[in-house]
Amino acid sequence: MPKDRPLSCITSITGTGSYLPEKVMTNADLERIVDTTDDWITSRTGIRERRIAADDEATSDLATKAALKAMEQAHVSAEELDLIIVATISPDTFFPATACFVQRKLGAKNAVCFDISAACSGFLYALQVARHFINAGNRNTALIIGAEKLSSMVNWEDRNTCVLFGDGAGAAVVRGDADSSNTSRRILSSVMFSDGNQTDILVVPGGGSACPITPENAGDKLNTIRMEGREVYKNAVNAMRDAAEQALQKAGLTADDIDMVIPHQANRRIIEAITDRLGIPAERTFVNLEKYGNTSAAAVAIALDEANRSGAIKTGDIILLVAFGAGLTWAATVIEW
Repeated sequence: MPKDRPLSCITSITGTGSYLPEKVMTNADLERIVDTTDDWITSRTGIRERRIAADDEATSDLATKAALKAMEQAHVSAEELDLIIVATISPDTFFPATACFVQRKLGAKNAVCFDISAACSGFLYALQVARHFINAGNRNTALIIGAEKLSSMVNWEDRNTCVLFGDGAGAAVVRGDADSSNTSRRILSSVMFSDGNQTDILVVPGGGSACPITPENAGDKLNTIRMEGREVYKNAVNAMRDAAEQALQKAGLTADDIDMVIPHQANRRIIEAITDRLGIPAERTFVNLEKYGNTSAAAVAIALDEANRSGAIKTGDIILLVAFGAGLTWAATVIEW
């Protein structure tokens, strides 16, 4: 496992924000769309409802609204931002980057902007990338966002996937501080991993250069989410546990030191399996899955903001963020809040 070079400054999260669309789709609503039941969805996933963006809401709109809340809490103006990273698998367009649309909407004229595609791990990937930019001295104030409009990519006839996903965005402002005595909300360690041998178990197979959408295949819905649920579950549990353990080891901590785990919000059974293997009780695990479903790159970011604003995490707490997504990708971050 590669080691971080000595940090030139402390990187800290100075503000968080989130945005959820107004429309709520309950399990009862899904019963009228596909062959499923509220009991089936709840017992297997823990999801009771999810948010669905309006037709005229793009991913960049969700991202911008979450960003403004994070910036307000961080007391940062748009002009102070010098880096914007948007983690998403549901971009406004193939190009330009959704981050550039966010830049325009915020008026962040001094920022360099790009997207990251790491599925559900995207926010934690973006957090580590921003940390390295800041530590290298190239940037000082980063806005990182996980944002998804997954309702635009769901096959609403596939009951195994359409019940899982929702729309939303979460954001954080990350800043550098040369004062090593300032430990508030500092990032202690980060790890991230990929396994390209497992690209086929969670994928949108069509719409890219490998399989363009044509008049001949348009009816096959190849530009929607396909998932092998059992394989995803097996890989997710093992990968997130390993990532959590390695991030804690890098920070010089153990599971006993964790005050709150904020895991990817994909499935309650996965969350319970991970925390059980880490030996972390339910009362030290933040879960909002039942309200929003799986919002991919936005999930950990939204949960972090809710935990922050609700007082579920407090100054001095050790926080573990951990996620897993298509790619396969997985990551973990430890923060002293």
